[in-house]
Amino acid sequence: MTFEDVFRQMKELLSGVDVAQRTEHLAFQFQIEGEGEGNFYVELKDGKLYVEPYEYYDRDVLFRGKASTFLDIARGKVDPVLAFTLGKLKVEGDMGKALLVKEFVKKKG
Repeated sequence: MTFEDVFRQMKELLSGVDVAQRTEHLAFQFQIEGEGEGNFYVELKDGKLYVEPYEYYDRDVLFRGKASTFLDIARGKVDPVLAFTLGKLKVEGDMGKALLVKEFVKKKG
């Protein structure tokens, strides 16, 4: 699976997330390791969610892991806290904001 494949799937999976009630600004960078290696970011800004295939240098949180882990989290198949606990997901930055990823997955249509 290429980075482009992974990114396309992630963007599609996250497109149904309802963030209209969120007013804060959040920036998460996802670093895919191994197959499909690359970086993309998810930004919450002005009540909208943006998913773009670039690095985000002024991010709140950096998530590192395999493409399969990110896809399973986005599909709601794997709890992100459990993935972190099992060492499948590495997190750097604001842990409080990192926990919001779980909320976004729950809110998915």
